[in-house]
Amino acid sequence: MGKTALITGSSRGIGRSVALQLGLSGYQVVINGTKQSLIDEVVREVRSSGGVATGYCANVADPLAVTAMVDHVAEKYGRIDVLIHSAGNLHDQKCIRMTDYEWNSVIDVHLHGAFYCTQRVLPYMTPYGGDILFMTSTAGLSGSVGQLNYSAAKAGMLGMVWTLAAELARYQIRVNGISPAALTDMTRPVIEHIKEKCARRKDSFPDFWKIGEPDDVAKFVAALLAQPDQDITGEIFGVNGSTVTRWQKPAPVFSEEGIDRFFAAWYRQKGTK
Repeated sequence: MGKTALITGSSRGIGRSVALQLGLSGYQVVINGTKQSLIDEVVREVRSSGGVATGYCANVADPLAVTAMVDHVAEKYGRIDVLIHSAGNLHDQKCIRMTDYEWNSVIDVHLHGAFYCTQRVLPYMTPYGGDILFMTSTAGLSGSVGQLNYSAAKAGMLGMVWTLAAELARYQIRVNGISPAALTDMTRPVIEHIKEKCARRKDSFPDFWKIGEPDDVAKFVAALLAQPDQDITGEIFGVNGSTVTRWQKPAPVFSEEGIDRFFAAWYRQKGTK
C-alpha cells in the first residue's frame, strides 16, 4: 500500500486540492473537515480518480476529537506518514474591536490545532519517519492589518516549524511550512474587497494580490514530499502560481553594541539623523 497522509481542513480550498493531488500520487489520503457532506464529496472525487481515501469529521480545535481521529487513522492504516495541517478560519477585526471569541477561535483552529494534530501523530510516525507540513501565511511572516489573531497564529506556527524540525530530525521526520497565495473561499472576499476599493480610487490592482490557484500549491506539496533529501526541513516556502519563494529565518541586523551606538547605527541604516 502507499503512504498515508492525514490532511486537516481538506474538505475545501487548498487542503482539498492537496488531497486530490496526493490521491493521484498514490497516497492513502484522509480527508478532514467539520461538515460530513463536504468530506464525503472529496472522498468520492479521490476514489473516482482511482485513489484511496477515507474521511473523518472532527474539529481540530478540540483535542479529544483530534485524539480520536488520529487513533482511528492509525488503526485503519497502521501508520501515518504525512500530516498536513491546512485547517483554518478567519475572524478579521482591528485589535481594539476584536472580541475574545474572535481571538480564541482563530488561535484554536490554526495554532492549537497544529499542536494537537502533531503531538497525537508522532507516536505513529516516529518509528518510520515522515513529513509534517503546516500551511502558514505571509500574515505570520510580515503581519496583516485587521488580522491580529490570524497573524499571531501563523507566526506561532513558524516557531513550531523551526522547533519541530530540530526536535524530530533524529526520527527522519521533516517539518516544513507552506505560505500559499491562492484563490480560495478565505481569500476571495479579501481580494474582491481590494478590487472594489481600487476601482473606486481608480488605482491599479496590486501585484501582491495577483495570486495563483490551489492546484499550484498542491503540485508543489506533492513535489516537496517526493524529494528524498532529509535536509529539506525547517523551511518556509512561499507558493504563488508557478513562483516559489524560500523565506529565511529572522537574523540580527546589528552586532551587539551599547545603546548609543546601536541607535546611531539604526538611524544611519535608515538614512536619517
